[in-house]
Amino acid sequence: MKIARRLSSLMARKLPVRPARLTRARAVASITFDDFPKSAWTAGGPVLARHDVRGTYYTAGGFCGRTMDAITYYDAADLSALLAAGHEIGCHGYSHQPTPDLASVALAEDARRNADFLRPFVGQAVSYAFPFGAVSPRTKRFYAPRFASLRGVHPGVNQGRADLAQLSTISLEERCFSEQVVDAAIAAVKDKGGWLVFHTHDVSDAPTPYGITPQKLDWAIGRVKAAGIGFAPMREALDVALSA
Repeated sequence: MKIARRLSSLMARKLPVRPARLTRARAVASITFDDFPKSAWTAGGPVLARHDVRGTYYTAGGFCGRTMDAITYYDAADLSALLAAGHEIGCHGYSHQPTPDLASVALAEDARRNADFLRPFVGQAVSYAFPFGAVSPRTKRFYAPRFASLRGVHPGVNQGRADLAQLSTISLEERCFSEQVVDAAIAAVKDKGGWLVFHTHDVSDAPTPYGITPQKLDWAIGRVKAAGIGFAPMREALDVALSA
């Protein structure tokens, strides 16, 4: 199943749905958290605050107030608090299912449920991340008209000609964290412009393989800022990336 999903995502990358020319005038970075484990706010939020950085929290409505597989997820109070601090709430599907596994009718129902869940907080979310990074040409076309930007998990920087329906990202997950990869990504956009998107999940001194320690998060944000690259939530970074 995992191999099939990877092949599907790779096929989707070959079929741009929302092609756009990104600016060469400047670089911008975004830090994003998928699923929204509570620690991404309680432990990650203070790190972002120390750097005066605002991020995007991709939220699966079905996870609200739940603890699953020993991970405690956000609650409604967390959503209100991060909004008050200027962060963005993005959409990550309601049931957090790989989109290629869902029929189009189920996709529409899942999208409706998450939109209903988020409406009291943000009205309408404008940024989306595919659960598990799993995307197919069909689901890419389904979601593209519904959001201003869509993010996958394909590694890379968004530079030159990019597809806003499947943006690339640099993983800050423990399982593949690399200072060399982060530095190379920074160097790639520093002088030639582009959009540097980072993603991770939980934040803890003992993170899951998909999370990051506060120390590594602090280091990565500091390296980007030291290069003179500013951070913005996905919705705002999009405007910067498309500016002349």
